[in-house]
Amino acid sequence: MENKTYREQLDLNRIPQHVAIIMDGNGRWAQQRGLDRTKGHIEGVEVVRRSLDTVVSLGIKYLTLYTFSTENWNRPQYEVSALMDLLLNNIEEEMFFENHVRLKVIGDMERLPKDVQKRLNQCIDDTKDFDRCTLVLALSYSSRWEITDAVKNIAKRIENGELKASDINESLLSQSLSTSFMPDPDLLVRTGGELRLSNYLLWQSAYTELYFTDTYWPDFDEDELCKALLSYQRRQRRFGLTGAQVEKTDGTTQK
Repeated sequence: MENKTYREQLDLNRIPQHVAIIMDGNGRWAQQRGLDRTKGHIEGVEVVRRSLDTVVSLGIKYLTLYTFSTENWNRPQYEVSALMDLLLNNIEEEMFFENHVRLKVIGDMERLPKDVQKRLNQCIDDTKDFDRCTLVLALSYSSRWEITDAVKNIAKRIENGELKASDINESLLSQSLSTSFMPDPDLLVRTGGELRLSNYLLWQSAYTELYFTDTYWPDFDEDELCKALLSYQRRQRRFGLTGAQVEKTDGTTQK
């Protein structure tokens, strides 16, 4: 009997609702091939398209991609400009309409070029009623920026008499974040071999399962994604409980 593919091994009844990805390794992928770093970003865009098709077909409801961090503004200007051009030229509504995918953006959009902002806002508005899957782009984003911004907004509400300091709790802070419209990630994947979160969804990932792979993002195909999902399914999510408590609650035994 032939070995099953990673996709064939998946339990479709235990697909995570929300997968977040740090798409790392575009530049190194290109440099290893003697290419300009921007060529890796171009190839990375194609992987986004293919990954979205897989995510939709598996029934994953939210895919959040770390597209451009606040720290990325410090990269060489030619690379930043190339990334902005890529973003502008590859927001194709066809891929959203074909799969009934909604587009959302988290991050400090005001720092993006005006033409990019306009293109993004148009696509966000045009796809707002789609509910098969939501693609979330983290653009000009960092968790420290997001949490700081949320605290400022809460402070303003207290100043205006809308809230009292005693009203502040985890739920209020979560509702004040830019990700309040979606559940926390079940699985966070980082490609490219680095073992850190790089200021990405820090609050939201308190109990997220983490998966790191040496595979560069341009080489991250359906097989690699399903391998990550299979690793997730083989884990027991305890949320602070003991394994015995979890088994008693859901009736499953996992390693």
